[in-house]
Amino acid sequence: MSHISGEMLAAVGRTLSRRVSFPVSESDIRRWALAVYYADAPPERFIEAETAAKPRHGGITAPEDFNPFAWLAALQSAAPSGGKENDPGSLERMLGITPPPLEFQLNGGLEADYGVPMRPGDVITSENRLMSYAERPGRLGLMLFTVTEDTWTNQDGKLVKRSRTTLIRY
Repeated sequence: MSHISGEMLAAVGRTLSRRVSFPVSESDIRRWALAVYYADAPPERFIEAETAAKPRHGGITAPEDFNPFAWLAALQSAAPSGGKENDPGSLERMLGITPPPLEFQLNGGLEADYGVPMRPGDVITSENRLMSYAERPGRLGLMLFTVTEDTWTNQDGKLVKRSRTTLIRY
């Protein structure tokens, strides 16, 4: 017996959410670098415009883990989940489809690939999509693996970051 319905398979590739950031500022980058490198000093290329201006960097760039959506998004669209926090069926509810009858979920991992660095003035667009469903037997029964992909591009359409998250439900 499969947890993956035809309705779920038909939803693969659909957008879960879309966000657009406010323009990234030098101050945002500096504060992020100070926070993530604390108690050590961050690399000067994230802080000092003169150091960052050298040909290798071409100006201040953000650390790869910089999140322009950490506080607010200029635009955000996502269907309401209609469920409680940590609800194993919230992903399908966002898409308006019937969720599988599973009770538990856990993080199955995150992979990230990076493209061009974020720079002051960049406006980042995030599109999160449902990418796949798969199943495997486990000690507690049939497990459902759901992969979503969040793609960040800058205002020029260049890839900034692509991350894939795996959700395991049982």
